[in-house]
Amino acid sequence: MLHSIFMLIVDAVASILVGVLLLRFWMQVVRVRPPASVGQFVFQLSDWLVKPLRRVLPGTGGYDWASLVGAFLIVLLSIIAAVGFMSGFDFKPIILLSLVRFFQWICYGFMATLIIQAIFSWVNPHAPLAPFVGALNEPLLRPLRRIIPLIGNVDLSPLAALILLQIAVRVISSLILSVA
Repeated sequence: MLHSIFMLIVDAVASILVGVLLLRFWMQVVRVRPPASVGQFVFQLSDWLVKPLRRVLPGTGGYDWASLVGAFLIVLLSIIAAVGFMSGFDFKPIILLSLVRFFQWICYGFMATLIIQAIFSWVNPHAPLAPFVGALNEPLLRPLRRIIPLIGNVDLSPLAALILLQIAVRVISSLILSVA
C-alpha cells in the first residue's frame, strides 16, 4: 500500500513537471508567446532544471533542447522510482519504458490541448487563453485541414488528430517495447 501511495505522488509530480517542460519546449517550437500568467507559471516551475541543463545543452536551431531533455530525465527518474522497489534492476528495459512513457506524455499533452481547444470553441471561443491554445494546436491541425473539408461549418480535424495521436501512441509503444 505504501508503494502505491508513493507511486501516486511520484506520478503526479512527474506528470506536472513533464507537462510543463514539454509545454515550454512546444511554445518555443511554434513561437507562441504565452499569456503572462501561463508563462510565469511555466518558467518558474521549470527554470530550476532548464537553466542548469542549458549550460550543457544550448539551444540550437531555435529549439530549447534543455526543456525536452529535462522532460525525459524526469520521466526516467519516475520510472526508476517505480522499478527501484523491484529486484533485478536492468537499465535497458528502464530506458525503453522511459521512451514509451515520454512519447505517451507528448501525445497526451497534444490530446489535452486539442480537447481544451474544442471546449473553448463550444463554451467561449473568445476566452483569453483560446488564441494561445489554438496557436499551440495549429501545427498539428494545419495538415489535416488541407485534407479534411469543413462539414456543415464544423471542423473535424481535431477529431482526426485525436484519433491519429491515439494510433501513434499504440504503434510507437508496441514498436519500442518489441525491441525489449
